[in-house]
Amino acid sequence: MKTTEQTSNQLERFIKKIADKFHASQDDAVFTDIHIQANQESGELMAFDDDDNEITHCIIEQWIGNKDSDFYDSIAKVLQNVFSRNHQIVDNMGLFKPYSFVLENEEKENIAEIYICDDDIAIIHDDLMKNLDADLDNFLTELLKDETK
Repeated sequence: MKTTEQTSNQLERFIKKIADKFHASQDDAVFTDIHIQANQESGELMAFDDDDNEITHCIIEQWIGNKDSDFYDSIAKVLQNVFSRNHQIVDNMGLFKPYSFVLENEEKENIAEIYICDDDIAIIHDDLMKNLDADLDNFLTELLKDETK
């Protein structure tokens, strides 16, 4: 899915609305993750806290009536890119770290991690974790080979 400039602008406003609800004051910091739900029929994009309280919502016109079978995979990449570009806003929210932004479907099933923020690291794309299991298995195999020599 090619993202229009209008969609990018709407998503940036969406992030700023979330940030407005969680000012960067440590005194008021909250323990929560942000759950993002998208509806491909209506184009609605909503953000919720851990207690299912709605934080904000908007309509992404480009997504209305989208019938693509890979809709969630496509928008996950779009959201990851927008969050990456706006990382300074996201990293400075009044939330206790670590926190994450999670894309969910209407049944609240986890589709993708959009952004994970910790004190020292921010994981933006799943590509960082791709093949991690295989790499760790190979490392362990090599380590065990060295032990038996």
